[in-house]
Amino acid sequence: MTNINVLDPGASPLDYYGFELRRLREAAGLTQRQLGEIVNYTGSLVGQIETARKLPTPEFSERVDAALGAEGLLSRLVVLVMRSQLPAWFQQVAELQARATEIYSFEMGMVPGLLQTRGYASAVLGALDDADLDDRTAVRLDRQRILDKGEPPLYWVVLFEAALYLEIDAPETMREQLAHLLSFERNPLVNVQVLPFKAGAHAGMTGSFDVYRFASDPTIVYTEGYGSAHPTANPETVKDCSRRYDHLQAAALSLKDSADLIRRVMEDRYGDQVA
Repeated sequence: MTNINVLDPGASPLDYYGFELRRLREAAGLTQRQLGEIVNYTGSLVGQIETARKLPTPEFSERVDAALGAEGLLSRLVVLVMRSQLPAWFQQVAELQARATEIYSFEMGMVPGLLQTRGYASAVLGALDDADLDDRTAVRLDRQRILDKGEPPLYWVVLFEAALYLEIDAPETMREQLAHLLSFERNPLVNVQVLPFKAGAHAGMTGSFDVYRFASDPTIVYTEGYGSAHPTANPETVKDCSRRYDHLQAAALSLKDSADLIRRVMEDRYGDQVA
């Protein structure tokens, strides 16, 4: 157990967050229990966050900032905390996603992380390892905040139909996940096309990939291996993958037909009805 008296604020963003939380709380003359009561969390949770044994959430940070008059300090710090908790090999990718003005994703087997629900993400992350699963799930979901920022990127996904049928966790989890995809139906900045089985051989047979475009930096193509990220700005690779993506979009169902298919699979396979 971490001893709060020797917590080193320079050890990590999580330790720095805990140090600042304790400093702000003590300056306000509050115990952990008293602060917890004010922000509607347990004093035990406040203590765990202060000692870097538990990840703070954006919601917790906003409430404590308001309660202690911290002027958004913890809300700013929690962004760094969440990013620092990503696997080292993925941190560069998260930075690319955060800076991109346009993101184009092709996914062969599952819903991409930026569109996953909590239940779906937890099931994917916990398939072989359930250690710290709640925290790892929270970190993944936190990346989705880029879709809600003041100037969010255009996010376009071509999703192979198999991802709709691969039953991640329980039917209820899949119902929630497919309903979440449908929730973007009228959002012009988040577009989901389904590449149907009937498309046959297609331009994405070699696997999933992302294309990140930026306001002033070169376009990046990202592919992923086992526990490793492979971003590249090689012009030939970017040209090839951009061409492949154009073909995938052309072979995929329209946005409306994609939504209709997602709705049909959700109703027929997972037993839910959507108005």
